[in-house]
Amino acid sequence: MTTRTSHPILNIPNILTMLRIAAIPLMAFLLLVPDKQAGFWAAAVFALASITDWLDGYLARRMGIVTVFGKFLDPIADKLIVMAALIMILPFGRVPAWMVLVVLGREIIITGLRGIASSEGIVIPASDLGKFKTIFQIVAILGLVLHYDYNWLFGIDNPLVHVNMHNVGMFYLWIATLLTIWSGVDYLVKFVRVIVR
Repeated sequence: MTTRTSHPILNIPNILTMLRIAAIPLMAFLLLVPDKQAGFWAAAVFALASITDWLDGYLARRMGIVTVFGKFLDPIADKLIVMAALIMILPFGRVPAWMVLVVLGREIIITGLRGIASSEGIVIPASDLGKFKTIFQIVAILGLVLHYDYNWLFGIDNPLVHVNMHNVGMFYLWIATLLTIWSGVDYLVKFVRVIVR
């Protein structure tokens, strides 16, 4: 049940979503510098923003304050921060341009199809494929933003515990790209089936 308030936009879930959008310029600024320390802080900003993605949805359902504004803004915030991160690291050669194009193209196409379906009063629910795609994208971007070698067992100087985060990011980005294509095709098939009825 949706609770109506005198200021439906100003609720905790929507504020978290707006904070996620507000974090994008800070993350982009940090990514202007191809530096290990700046990359670490950019990854921290991205990680915190990703946590708010889960938290705002959870709170909206738990508090019964799901709003039209929130339904509109939340997916846009998700797409904006993912695309901002990928575009900002693109000039440094950390990510293949074609992968960024696939991710961006998929989001534009699916958003357009959702708009068409919505105008016809049709709701096509998000699939588990899309959720898995988002998880792998987040992990991939964290790895690509961190980029450098990190020793995750602090104080132990052993090559076996040094991890190249760029390689980790690329591994997950390949999976995310495959899921991006798969989930995009899956949504397109569902859209056609619903529309041609």
